[in-house]
Amino acid sequence: MVEIKSEGRIVSLKDGVAFLDGLETVMFGEIIEFEKGLVGLVMNLEATRVGAVVLGDWEELRVGAKAITTGRLYTAPSGNKFLGRVVSTLGLPLDGKGEIKADKFMDVERVASGIVDRAKVSVPLQTGIKAIDSMIPIGRGQRELIIGDRGVGKTAIAIDTIINQKDTGVTSIYVAVGQKRSKIASVVEKLNEFGVLKNTIVVVASASDPASLRYLAPYVGTAMGEYFMEKGKDVLVVYDDLTKHAWAYRELSLLLRRPTGREAYPGDVFYLHSKLLERSVKLSKELGGGSLTALPIIETQAGDVSAFIPTNVISITDGQIYLENDLFFSGVRPALNVGLSVSRVGGAAQRPAMKKVAGKLRLDLSQYYELVTFAQFSSDLDPTTREKIERGKRIIEILKQPQYSPIPLAEQVVILYTVTSGGLDDVIVDKVRDFQESFMKFIQNKGKKILLDIAKTGEFSDKTRNSLDKTIVEFKEKIWRIQG
Repeated sequence: MVEIKSEGRIVSLKDGVAFLDGLETVMFGEIIEFEKGLVGLVMNLEATRVGAVVLGDWEELRVGAKAITTGRLYTAPSGNKFLGRVVSTLGLPLDGKGEIKADKFMDVERVASGIVDRAKVSVPLQTGIKAIDSMIPIGRGQRELIIGDRGVGKTAIAIDTIINQKDTGVTSIYVAVGQKRSKIASVVEKLNEFGVLKNTIVVVASASDPASLRYLAPYVGTAMGEYFMEKGKDVLVVYDDLTKHAWAYRELSLLLRRPTGREAYPGDVFYLHSKLLERSVKLSKELGGGSLTALPIIETQAGDVSAFIPTNVISITDGQIYLENDLFFSGVRPALNVGLSVSRVGGAAQRPAMKKVAGKLRLDLSQYYELVTFAQFSSDLDPTTREKIERGKRIIEILKQPQYSPIPLAEQVVILYTVTSGGLDDVIVDKVRDFQESFMKFIQNKGKKILLDIAKTGEFSDKTRNSLDKTIVEFKEKIWRIQG
């Protein structure tokens, strides 16, 4: 087969976007080669010219510079050697640890797996965060949106989830889009500190990088993850964040002279994210059974989830974790709004033990929020109402969790059962977290078999429950009466 290449020249160049003529055989999405080793991605095909974005330092090019078609689409390098590394959108190392040899080059633009190729999402992806694993369970192969205003802990949840995958065999990919380099450096440092960087790839398209690299970064991260998924492995991809990704695409589209729509975004901005997030999948056994789980992050303005980009991504994903300003600043962290947060996969991706204790938890918490509003207008409350409000206060205290401290499933089940069974009803609210800390140390010594049974079977049997009830009573009589 004869390969037909054509040569063109740059007729216009500004802000990383080049318009060229003479490229008669060029395709949409094709990579073209410029002088000085730079490449471009074709994004516009017009009657007399071609629009392309330069992937790299566009200022090295000049009007009149030559460009040649390559006949190939953009691919991203991937492989085991990329684990533990920090790379650019082009797959180049940014950590000073030398070159990386790719095992395979993956297509960056790719059609999502069809229905027949998929399996049911049924295996949980534990985040280690009590509030999420109990009430908004995430399954391997799911797309769960993390949404909230700036500085309310969105990245913190994603990083804690990556840290919790340390001994699970899950490969993590953190894609930083439009973030400050100082923030990215601190994330890398934390991943290294907790020993999970060796199973993680960090793809960086920082705020100082060209819009073309910020636009491509999430697709590159996904392509890298698909390499491991096709090997039968489970992959977690964090996109931090897709709001800045949409901004980068809007910037490129305006420079390419595309017509604008709502909020100056181009008409295909919905497709931008749907073609990305649809690639998250749990593959069938015939295809190896691997999975790719997506945690996209969206930043809202003043809590407005009805804005253009948030509503787009909410409609594409399988649920959302909504973080609220008021909760965050009142000390409830993670600042999870239980009413607006949901997982559409639900109990299908939850261990039976957690399902058993979490069902009552959500009900108790919902009743608390309902009753505490009502109680503002009434000073005289009946004992049942007062009891539910007091239980709700203790649940909120139990669900508070500091950053970088994910908790194993068995310990979560024990902690949550303690509060839903009424074991904390006689503990002062301010002392609840002290009780939790002391009790977990006690059970790790005296009730280790309870934790092992839950961890091994994933069940919460009557025998386990009876043992736990006895342990709670024993702890209160022997330890807490003295400490409390």
